[in-house]
Amino acid sequence: MNTFLLSSEKIDTSITNAVAYRIRYNSEDLHGKATESTGLVITPSSTAENRKVVTWAHGTTGLGDAACPSAQPDPARELVTYFQSGSTTQIDYGIPGLQKFIDEGWIVVATDYQGLGTPGVHQYTVNRTNALDALNIVHAAREMDLGAGNKFGCIGWSQGGGTAAAIAELDADAYGDLELVGTVPMSPGVPGVAVKLPETQAALAGGGTPTPPDGHMFMMLGAMPTAFPDTLSMDDVFTPLGKQIFEDNYNTAPVHHLSDILVRTWKHQGAILDVKKEKLPLWLSAFVEASAARVKPIAPVLVLIDGQDPAGPCPLPWQLGYIEAIKELGGDITSSTYPNDDHFSLPQSSVDEARTWLNTKF
Repeated sequence: MNTFLLSSEKIDTSITNAVAYRIRYNSEDLHGKATESTGLVITPSSTAENRKVVTWAHGTTGLGDAACPSAQPDPARELVTYFQSGSTTQIDYGIPGLQKFIDEGWIVVATDYQGLGTPGVHQYTVNRTNALDALNIVHAAREMDLGAGNKFGCIGWSQGGGTAAAIAELDADAYGDLELVGTVPMSPGVPGVAVKLPETQAALAGGGTPTPPDGHMFMMLGAMPTAFPDTLSMDDVFTPLGKQIFEDNYNTAPVHHLSDILVRTWKHQGAILDVKKEKLPLWLSAFVEASAARVKPIAPVLVLIDGQDPAGPCPLPWQLGYIEAIKELGGDITSSTYPNDDHFSLPQSSVDEARTWLNTKF
């Protein structure tokens, strides 16, 4: 792939001394299928060469266009979350610490991931596909004559934490002339680690239990056949009602809205999941193939852990399990725990540590 940038449009930003663009660029999925993604490029308004670059990998927003971060009002902004008091947003979007990155002269890029603003179902939590999107937007930014250097760091949160983990494990030819200096997964969601835990396997096998499906799990199950169309099918895991909910809502209902739809529909209409046990080994194998923690990372890794709620959206065993897996692979990995932060406050609380740490790697 010789050309990445397809289009760019200057947009307004609330960040001072900055210029922002919404771009569309070529990418690919973990199996080499060509895709397109959108995203943001934010650069200092002053002119310079060989600027440091950081690529931000966002957390869970949804499966389709309604969940596209760069299509939100004032997208080139500091992170705002759904759960904040006074929030009017339906998704978490923006970039934590963006103003400080700009003040220090960084170029900041932020992928939407394929399927969020471009055709098709988003390959939600397919870490390696998401990581290619986070890498290829750096390639695209370097085609914009903004002074971006070839060294870059990555920061990602939640779903994007899995992305930030996987970006250090991609095949060598994906990087081209780029050099990854370090990556910072915040509360990383790595399905290949999670599915090895007994509680996750029990949740996967428990489609007939008297509880509504978790929205994140529903999205993972709906997205995986897009990444593995030859081996996985929605018929393996969903009832006809579940398939209908997916088709009706994946492109229009962001994650929190979809979760509420699932609870109410399950209550009034019945079972949504029907996991075929004979198909489960294929699914577990695909989760591992899609995930980070497969090979030794090519760059140092700093994991930032939310310690207030061990059973949060990315439970503490998932985060610690990723760290142990990388240690076993011989990777250079360290961590910091934020005991007073939950999953949703972690990015803003820990981004200064992430930026400071990355600065030491250039």
